[in-house]
Formats: sequence, structure tokens, C-alpha cells
Amino acid sequence: MSFGLNPKYARDIELENLSEQNFLIVSLEAAKKLNWNISNINETGFTAYHKFSGRSSGEEIIVIVENGSARIQSRCLGSQMFDWNINKKNVEGFITCFNEILPAITDNEIIQKWQELQPAFEASQEKVFQNSEATNESFFSLFKPVKGYFITPLLIDINVLIFILMVIFGANILVPDNQTLITWGANLRPLTLSGEWWRLITNCFIHVGILHLLLNMYALLYIGLLLEPKLGSQCFFTAYLLTGIAGSVNSLYWHELTISAGASGAIFGLYGVFLAMLTTNLIEKTARKALLASISVFVVYNLANGLKDGIDNAAHIGGLICGLIIGYAYYPGLKKTVSKVFQYTTLIVLVVFVLTTSFVICSNISNDIGRYDDGMKTFADNEKKALMLYNVADTNTPTDTLKAMVTRGIQYWNENIKIINDLDKLQLPEAIHERNQTILDYCNLRLRSYELTDKAISENTGEYDSILKTYKDSIMTDLNKLKQ
Repeated sequence: MSFGLNPKYARDIELENLSEQNFLIVSLEAAKKLNWNISNINETGFTAYHKFSGRSSGEEIIVIVENGSARIQSRCLGSQMFDWNINKKNVEGFITCFNEILPAITDNEIIQKWQELQPAFEASQEKVFQNSEATNESFFSLFKPVKGYFITPLLIDINVLIFILMVIFGANILVPDNQTLITWGANLRPLTLSGEWWRLITNCFIHVGILHLLLNMYALLYIGLLLEPKLGSQCFFTAYLLTGIAGSVNSLYWHELTISAGASGAIFGLYGVFLAMLTTNLIEKTARKALLASISVFVVYNLANGLKDGIDNAAHIGGLICGLIIGYAYYPGLKKTVSKVFQYTTLIVLVVFVLTTSFVICSNISNDIGRYDDGMKTFADNEKKALMLYNVADTNTPTDTLKAMVTRGIQYWNENIKIINDLDKLQLPEAIHERNQTILDYCNLRLRSYELTDKAISENTGEYDSILKTYKDSIMTDLNKLKQ
């Protein structure tokens, strides 16, 4: 029983006295006898697919012949962790069938069949799901960029490295706090729409704890192994960034105060690209069934799981929809019937489309929370000046100077009352409206205490001290309430 990401089983065979040509012809006959669907034949091998059934998930079988030896590999196309020896049975069944056919086929039949395959050789294209070098080596090779599998391990390495740096600089390894996430680039409407646009991308590279990171990197690894060899590194990376941005923008649209972080929006986008491809004829029919079932289960399960509190499903949906659009836009280029110029033009158009659409959407998103934060910065500055003027006074301060300080403080508190009244007209969460009322009560108490102090100074009397103490006690009550 095989275990792992896309479980597989392989056997290497030395050809000895058998030519590579003979081995390939007999192998094709064995695949036909086993009723496998054959595709992508070339002079060094072919790809076949076990028909989808109750006993098979539509495994992919690759036969490669070169340098006097052959490799027969069967692997699951779905996301199952165990194959229950299906891949081993495929390989051993193939070898048994091969050995049965070999003695019965003549040299003339081999020559004839080889000639019949020449048109297929000339028209052969790169296998849709050609295994990268990384899939044939150790586990750690999955994180090493190689030709045909370059961007996926690079993205995984960057995400892991950033998380390690977060932990080194004090982030909780299980659940980083909100301020840490914001500091490292999480997406938050008041900040992003106030000019920190880089958060639309940086949030795609930070994670809310080790479990969040591991789940996302597993999903990225799985889709990357399947998708990057087909798209090419450039298109794959472009899809990751654009769908990540689309997910971030959709999160801004739906959430006022949600702190969004994680690569899942971009990952959903890559799954969207793949889903689009699975509805076309780019992929062999048998493989489509297995992959469509696997990818659909992933998408549906994670969207349903995203209904839980604390999960940004808006980013998932935004990335997925953008991925579907990109997948269909890539289709002509993947058919290899168009020029490189057309493919590059497609990339440019997609970049302009996503960025322009994102700009228009963001321009029409209400950023009242951002305006509120800006207003509260002015409020805090006025408060600091008012309290500083009042607090620096002592018993030796001349009366005229003290009176001028209090008068100036009264102006600041009147300004702050106007600021809060204006800010309270914005579309804000109910909790902030309630907080504003407490702030207004606090400002009015400060204003009355300053006005009464001004009156006491003018009358040179201490008869208002008891009232001023009452104001002070009420002010402290409001401050404690605001801190809570």
C-alpha cells in the first residue's frame, strides 16, 4: 500500500536483449489489452490512464524507455493519501500482460506498428502531467526549485521562511495576535484603503499559526505538482499573484474589520484555474474524471468549512472566481495553436484586467473606518495639547497665564466634540457608535471642568472644588470604560 501525496508505485526493468523499439510496441499492446486509455505517445514512452471505476480512481500510468532500461509508474491522480495497492496491481498487471504478448508478436508486426506510430510521434506534445524531477527524489526535493517545477517550491519556501521569521521576532507559533499579523502585512480595510496597497499581496504570504501554514502549503504543493508543469512557471506565478490580489480585494469588499492573512485566496485561485482546464479537452477524459472529483471535493469542503467564524471565505471565493477566468483565458495558449506573442499578450491583458477591476472595486468600497481612524488621530492630538497645557500649570503660574491655558484647552475640547459628532455620522459598527457616546460624555465632562476652572480663576475662589472633583471622578469612570 502506497502512502503520500499522490501515492505511486514504480518498477524499473533492464531491457537486456530487447530493443527499446520492441519494448515500446509491446508495451502499447499490453496497455490496449488492459483497456487503458493511451495518450501522448512519443519515441521514448507514453502515458495511459486506468478507466475510472469503483475499483480505480483513474490512475495515471507512465511508461518511459531510455538508455537500455524502462520505468513503469502508476500514480493516483486524486488527493487520496492511500492507494490500497492499486498502483502496485496496475504495474504488476502490466508486466504480466507484457510477458504474455512478447512471445506472440513478430518482428514484422513490430516494424509495421512502429511505422503506423510515426504520425503520432511527429505530432506528440509534452505530457500534460509530466512528473517533475522533484517527484522522483526525496521528500526534501519537493522544496527545491528545478526545471518544470520552479515556482511552487519557491512559493512554499517563501511562506515558510516568513513564518519562521515571524516566530523568531516574537509571534506565537500557534495563534499570532492581531497586531503581529498587521505588522507583518495582513489585509485590513482601514489600512489597505488608506494607502497601504501592498497589503493586498503581502497578506498572501503570512499565516495565522503553524497549522494554518501546513494546511495551505499541502494544498499548494498538491496543485503545484499538477498545474505548474502544464502552465509553465511564468503563467503559474502570474495566476498565483493575480488570484491572490482578487481574493484580497473581495475580502476588503465584504469585511470592514476582518484581519485577513494566508495564501488560501491564491491557492483557491490555482484550483480555479485547474477546474477551468478540467472542463476543456486539454486533459485526457479518464484523468479528467479523477481530477475533477478530487478538486471539486477540495473546493466544496473548504468553502463549506469557510462558513465557520474566523475563516475569510470571501478571499477564497474571490480567488476561485478569478482563477476560473484566468484558466479559460489561458486555454488557447495551452493548446499550442497560437504564437508566443499571443500568450504574452494574454498575460498582459489579464494583469491589466485584474488590477483595473481591483482598483475600481476598491475605489467604491466605503472606508469609513479609515476616515474614523484619521479623525481619531486628530482627536488624540487635540486631547494631548489640551491636557499638556492644563497639566504644566502649578501654584506659581501667573493667573493670566493659567487662564489663557484653560481658555485654549476649552477650544481643543470644543473641536474634539465636533470631531466625534462628525465621525459618528459615518457608517460604523454599532460598537463604535456606542464608544463614540462614551467619548462624547468624556469630552463634555472635560469641557465643563475647564469652563468651571476658568470661572474659578476669574472669581479667584475655591468654592467649585467639590464640583470639579465630581467631574474628575466621572472622567475617570469614562476613561476606564473606554479602556475596557
